[in-house]
Amino acid sequence: MVNKKVLNTSMKPVMMKEPKSRQQSNVERSSLFARREAAKVLRSVLHGDAHRRALGSIKTLVYSPSIRNKKATFALVCQTLKCKPEQASNKKNIDLPIIKDVLEIANVLNSKWKRQGELMYIITYDILFGQDASLTGDAEKYLMLRKGPLQSALAKILVRKGAKRVEDLMAQYQIPSDVKKPRYVRVNTLKLDVETAVCELGKEHEVLKDDMIPDLLALPPGTDLHNHPLVLDGSIFMQGKASSMVAAALGPKSGWEVIDACAAPGNKTVHLAALMKGEGKITACELNKDRVKRLEHTTKLAGAASILIIAFASYVEVLHEDFLNLNPEDHLYSKVRAILLDPSCSGSGTTADRLDHLLPSHSSGDGDDVSRLIKLAAFQEKALIHALSFPAVERVVYSTCSVHQIENEDVIKSVLPLAESYGFQLATPFPQWPRRGLPVVEGSQHLLRTDPVEDKEGFFIALFTRSTGHFPASPQKIEMDVSSDEVKHEAGRRCHRRKRFVRSLPFAKISGFYLHRNSIICRR
Repeated sequence: MVNKKVLNTSMKPVMMKEPKSRQQSNVERSSLFARREAAKVLRSVLHGDAHRRALGSIKTLVYSPSIRNKKATFALVCQTLKCKPEQASNKKNIDLPIIKDVLEIANVLNSKWKRQGELMYIITYDILFGQDASLTGDAEKYLMLRKGPLQSALAKILVRKGAKRVEDLMAQYQIPSDVKKPRYVRVNTLKLDVETAVCELGKEHEVLKDDMIPDLLALPPGTDLHNHPLVLDGSIFMQGKASSMVAAALGPKSGWEVIDACAAPGNKTVHLAALMKGEGKITACELNKDRVKRLEHTTKLAGAASILIIAFASYVEVLHEDFLNLNPEDHLYSKVRAILLDPSCSGSGTTADRLDHLLPSHSSGDGDDVSRLIKLAAFQEKALIHALSFPAVERVVYSTCSVHQIENEDVIKSVLPLAESYGFQLATPFPQWPRRGLPVVEGSQHLLRTDPVEDKEGFFIALFTRSTGHFPASPQKIEMDVSSDEVKHEAGRRCHRRKRFVRSLPFAKISGFYLHRNSIICRR
């Protein structure tokens, strides 16, 4: 009996230690997985920034459905990116990340690990600046064995930067906080009514209804809802006020056929579906195959994609296609009544929210270079001309998240004569909104701007409308600064009668935010 008691007593500590050991193992596995997810996001961010063809902002990529440990991944990506030295006046390429400099000075990577550079950046950050207690995995063990050379390389950088401690170096690169910006959420009325959403969210947070967008709610700044059940099941979407104004400005009616021309990630698409009360058809176009997957997920999450099964009268059709390739004369689009055009833009109005200040292109000073803005504006003009050419369209919204005049008022000014020949006129979305377009185009009082300082986002919205009695039998030939053939289908076959010569003269306007395009066109 004594031996049995001794045996039982000796077993108790072992039984108590097992949960702790298992818990530690779970932490290690979670950290291991987060580092690989962060490396995947970092690879997409750096590749997109280098080629100026981003799949999405840092936040968009981190909070995509494929990322499971979002909070840890977001922290790792941001912390790794912000470790970059100040730009020296005599060296244009000094904007490489500190971590990359450390790895280059230490010279510890062989060809195998160099091919996984982004993962090496993440792990090196954890070793030097984060927590290396839970570093498990082959790549982690490889770098941990070389911790000495990494620390020596960091010491050399500290001397170069004139910093006495790592904390002093890191303090130079704090991420700007957006604590003053309210957390806006849009209620997905396909799944949930506004009052129920207010009641549920109000259990933990102060909730205010927006005075302009009926299904938009404002919560205190810094409110984290990424793991809230209403977010996870698509009952509410985290969407800024300015972004939510775009679909509301279009104002599609129930039963209409609508095109969302550049739809991914799909927040505006499902907002359109909710405004149409699930009745009608939305064709959501997206050219990039990776962004198509995100668009499909968003529509399914919102319940918009399943409307076809529930009531055959309405659905969202995700189309993996360039909007410019859609033929306005095709009978498939003969009943399209409204088009939402939110084309690719510089994103200059949401750089703080997108964390673009962390990107290499931003620190090198060429994030919004003039040549890129000119190319963007040319595409935006083509897309808007194309949208206005659909025969039955009554309403077209053109929007950007840019503060640059070249992407906003200049595009409207160049297209307006053609739009008027088609029977369109500029209408005024949200007449109560105080901030309007720059006075560089006739009808600027109808254009809408949000201010990146006052409103925490810089958006632009233009609304074209025409009545059903003013549809032209065929597009009128008008005299413009370019040939009519080139204007009507600039996205298709280009007219070669005359070459188009453009001279661009950028200048700063209104606190350096707005760029103007001064083009000289050779007339025929």
